[in-house]
Amino acid sequence: MNYIRYLFLAFMFISLIYSVSIYMVGSGTFSFLIWIFSTIVFGLLFYLSGNGRWMRIPSGIRCAGYLIIGLTAIVFTICLIAMASHFKDKGEENLDYIIVLGAQMKGGSPSTIYRFRLDAAYEYLMKNPDTICIVSGGKGKNETVSEGDGGKEYLISRGIDPERIIAETKARDTVENILFSKEIMDRSTSDDTLRIGIVTNNFHVFRGIHLAKRYTENQVYGIAAYTVPWYLPNNMIRECFGILRDFRKMK
Repeated sequence: MNYIRYLFLAFMFISLIYSVSIYMVGSGTFSFLIWIFSTIVFGLLFYLSGNGRWMRIPSGIRCAGYLIIGLTAIVFTICLIAMASHFKDKGEENLDYIIVLGAQMKGGSPSTIYRFRLDAAYEYLMKNPDTICIVSGGKGKNETVSEGDGGKEYLISRGIDPERIIAETKARDTVENILFSKEIMDRSTSDDTLRIGIVTNNFHVFRGIHLAKRYTENQVYGIAAYTVPWYLPNNMIRECFGILRDFRKMK
């Protein structure tokens, strides 16, 4: 069993190194703490798996540990599979609206992850000239401009007609992105047969479209944007918590 023990040790160091890399990004979130916690867990497993320590723990506690580990693995695996099933979503041609879900603005410009979403929207808008784009997101405490306004300016700077872009500037999370964008669409038309695309990073598409389906009767499609592979594990694990939090709101 020594090879399993040293596998725990390897995962401990991998988690520690990864947590540092996530912290150094300076995204303003505390997701690096997930990997600090992972480091502690694998370090504890490494310790308990040595010198027969694990078998000296009362059987009831060991069974509870197995149960917790098993259930956690099952829940997270289901969430990860659900996310992965929408990684290649490209929407449909000639959608009536696309909604770009906001992300952090840094120094007045879109963060890397937000820029990927906006670039995906740009590519779609260039191919579908009749589609209207809603860029959704309010202004956070660490932002100098709202995500909606910042995203709109970015798309305009790339050559998209300002008349095709609507900035929604109040939303604070994914649910509000959907609800406030729906209000904008409802003011423009009473048509409940619109075709809508949700533009966001690949790991976020599953939650985005299923929240949208919960709050609108219109047809909803996902449009998946790129994510840097190195940061994908962090984004996907963090997104698992988002799915679990919003599960009752999703359709």
